[in-house]
Amino acid sequence: MTMETLEFQAEARQLLQLMVHSIYSNKDIFLRELISNASDALDKLRLAKLQDGLEADTSDLHIEIEADSEARTLTVRDNGIGMTREEVVELIGTIAKSGTAELLTKLKEAKESPELIGQFGVGFYSTFMVADRVTLVTRKAGTEGHGTRWESEGAGTYTIDDAENAPVGTTVTLHLRPKDEDDALYDYADTWKIKEIVKRYSDFIAFPIRMAAAPAEEGAETPEPETLNSMKALWARPRSEVSDEEYHQFYRHISHDWTDPLEIINMKAEGTFEYEALLFIPSRAPFDLFQREARRGLQLYVKRVFIMDDSKELIPDYLRFVKGVVDAADLSLNISREILQQDRHIQMIRRRLTKKVLSTIKDLMSSNPEKYATFWREFGRAVKEGLLSEPDNHQPILEIASFATTAGDEPTTLAAYVERMKEGQEEIYFLTGESRSQVVNSPHMEAFSEQGYEVLILTDPVDEIWVDAVTEFDGKKLRSIARGSVDLKKDEETKEPEGDFGPLLGFLTEKLDEHVKEVRLSHRLTTSPACLVSDANDITPALEKMYRAMGQEGPRVKRILELNPNHPLVVGLRAAHERGAEDSALPDTAELLYGTALLAEGGDLEDPARFAKLLADRLAQTV
Repeated sequence: MTMETLEFQAEARQLLQLMVHSIYSNKDIFLRELISNASDALDKLRLAKLQDGLEADTSDLHIEIEADSEARTLTVRDNGIGMTREEVVELIGTIAKSGTAELLTKLKEAKESPELIGQFGVGFYSTFMVADRVTLVTRKAGTEGHGTRWESEGAGTYTIDDAENAPVGTTVTLHLRPKDEDDALYDYADTWKIKEIVKRYSDFIAFPIRMAAAPAEEGAETPEPETLNSMKALWARPRSEVSDEEYHQFYRHISHDWTDPLEIINMKAEGTFEYEALLFIPSRAPFDLFQREARRGLQLYVKRVFIMDDSKELIPDYLRFVKGVVDAADLSLNISREILQQDRHIQMIRRRLTKKVLSTIKDLMSSNPEKYATFWREFGRAVKEGLLSEPDNHQPILEIASFATTAGDEPTTLAAYVERMKEGQEEIYFLTGESRSQVVNSPHMEAFSEQGYEVLILTDPVDEIWVDAVTEFDGKKLRSIARGSVDLKKDEETKEPEGDFGPLLGFLTEKLDEHVKEVRLSHRLTTSPACLVSDANDITPALEKMYRAMGQEGPRVKRILELNPNHPLVVGLRAAHERGAEDSALPDTAELLYGTALLAEGGDLEDPARFAKLLADRLAQTV
């Protein structure tokens, strides 16, 4: 195949420019990125030999760094899996595998400059911060003949050609820019600087990172390369022997995050089945936490041998934000994802890791309320998904959950809510909605607020679903104040309705039959004329809307219209009906009453134009 000159994909060009000019405040990061890419390539080669039977020499997997101060070049070389010509174009020429247009948007909007360690392409672009030309030579393990040579000056195009006699693996050579300390651009051909970077960012890499020795004088014996990293498995060392900074560096390496973790969790299981785990709870949620294609899961090792990245089988999806490593002693080295799903040892690890994470969060509630508050603010919405997917863990999840409440501005736990319940109160009251303001100002809330009952304010989309799956906490039933009938203990001074409302209720039920299943008097309203409630076993309008958005059309559920018998509008409507049930204005008034109740709870009118006309006509009669 002849040499080609190709253009970077448009989004790749944008990301490349961001890399060079704005994303990284610390240019040292480029070497960490190259080493991480090289380490991934070594892992993949070893895995391909174990799982696929690839014929490859894995006896001395390593990373080499070679600096030439005279030529102003820095070379990072690995003898890992390598790439084909097509993979080079795919991984470097585009960002299809290393990012998306949304990533670009997030990066541009970010107040801080993230340090990305991820798919090959994204990290590779960082080399152009320190080099005005980058050359890559690679050959895929298991292929015969030539390799591939890639080169670019980072200006929008690159060349790609065959590379004769290329060894298996990947070699990246940077033609370094001149030193400019004012721009934090150091001399990256300086061996001292290289050692400093490797020690800071890559000391825990499982493969030796070797620094080629300086050329010896004529006649002298060439010194052996120096190994720059300790290669210690951090999870295998006692907590007392590892500094927080070492843990933080390791977390940044595996999580692709640039902030320190919120909490570190060490586990070691001994006995019939042994494994070690080092887990991290991040301090902030990633932007793709609720995206299906986001990377999630833990790294799986067997006896220090890397087996699988992003192993979803080791942690439930509602804890997908947890990062870390699990190193098992007795699993097969050629284990696959299909085997993982069935392996009883993996299921046991999953249960124990889940239990440990939930108990750690519970401990934070008492030992460090500030950390807990940060955790719940960032990840609470995801954790509540577990109330749907893991019935066996309802209790521990509810014990660590916090909810907004009418009792104050700070979230409350269910245990604290139960402690504050009024004498005689048997149920935990809640109301779902799109925002705190909508819930607090809902007509459903009036009687509860007037009589001093605390109500939980649930505004996350997942709240609409899990409240149907969880029926109680600590023996107290959870009760939506927008469902079923309400019969709160009335004050002695509560005004009872005067007159017979039966004929009016029957008339309204008939006229609004298309919209409601029943019209009845309400015990939950004090200031509003009407509200809509769902039957105890019916789904809520919000949940109905969610199902429709997912393409699950079903029959529309009619609701119940409740009237406040003490409101002047309802009293007047009863009187008007008594004077003349055939009054042509009464059906329009009924429709307006229904529409205002729907708007008061934040609902959508089926025919806004008709409602607006009815309202305008009625207002015109009063002028």
